Amino acid sequence: MNKFMLNETSYHGAGAIAAVPQEMQARGFKKAFVASDPDLVRFGVTAKVTDLLAAAGIAFTLYSDIKPNPTIENVQNGVRAFKESGADCIVAIGGGSSMDTSKAIGIIITNPEFADVRSLEGVAPTKKPCVPIIAVPTTAGTAAEVTINYVITDVEKKRKFVCVDPHDIPVVAVVDPEMMSSMPKGLTAATGMDALTHAIEGYITKGAWELSDMFHLKAIEIIARSLRDAVANKPQGRTDMALGQYVAGMGFSNVGLGVDHSMAHTLSAYYDMPHGKACATLLPTVMEFNAPATGEKYREIARAMGVKGVDAMTQEEYRAAAVNAVKQLAEDVGIQCTLAGVVKEEDLPQLALDAFNDACRPGNPREVSVAEIEALYRSLM
Repeated sequence: MNKFMLNETSYHGAGAIAAVPQEMQARGFKKAFVASDPDLVRFGVTAKVTDLLAAAGIAFTLYSDIKPNPTIENVQNGVRAFKESGADCIVAIGGGSSMDTSKAIGIIITNPEFADVRSLEGVAPTKKPCVPIIAVPTTAGTAAEVTINYVITDVEKKRKFVCVDPHDIPVVAVVDPEMMSSMPKGLTAATGMDALTHAIEGYITKGAWELSDMFHLKAIEIIARSLRDAVANKPQGRTDMALGQYVAGMGFSNVGLGVDHSMAHTLSAYYDMPHGKACATLLPTVMEFNAPATGEKYREIARAMGVKGVDAMTQEEYRAAAVNAVKQLAEDVGIQCTLAGVVKEEDLPQLALDAFNDACRPGNPREVSVAEIEALYRSLM
């Protein structure tokens, strides 16, 4: 039996943020706990939404103690702030960091027995849905607004842990490309390649099936044709990427990912490497490793990436074409697929072990050992 979960409601397109106060009023919410990272607050991006709340006479409290790789402390401080605020819902504005922090806060408020945060790792046995979340993404990559996953960093143990919980999915997603227009080129590229990684890993993961395949192949197609334009800040590219990353999230949230994400989580925990950049750096190498366990799927990946003549290719040829198309896209948007100067030789054994123990690794289509993960890291050094 397969199960599929999505938001109750989602809005898409320029100006969609007007739906935030409308949804709050329709659902009877009185006060919002607005969670957004400091840079978005500083540059006035968060205000695009909070100004709408103020104009509608809706009270809110702003919480911005959120790091790019959100920590246990960020979550616990947020829980205290939420309790003090008197809010009855969360409006999460930002990328994965704001969304993930909001999910953890919302879960702990309704399931206080998980206040240590660490106990939420994996598939947590929470009993109650989290505080209702209205999610407004400002990056086109994580799709956290439609997923049942979130990732928290344990600074003390130098690791990131994945939490999977159907109770954390936002009730409303508001995907407005105008909220993403201020993203710099580097962030647009990294988050976009993260979205491509979601789509490709979701398509080849062990849990994939026809319904999820539909979302993932369409997401690959949209991202492949639009990411270059999004990096160039062309409006249609931004609009298409906003949709493509969301479509990818609709799929992978329900079937899981693979070892690329396991390795990326570990890189972020050790070196504070941006998650999207880590995923993009690893993707071609991990694709090459996984190819023998993917049957004919790389032919469809190559086709979705825009490669011509795939039906006339041998299996070896279309697999290579798929990997090369991904490499070319990464290069075109300015991402170098190397870990030179990032990973320290002495860290490799623990990096590999942590990646092996990550919650995403079991979904990988090809069985992988700790030694093989270490070799994959080393190959990029």
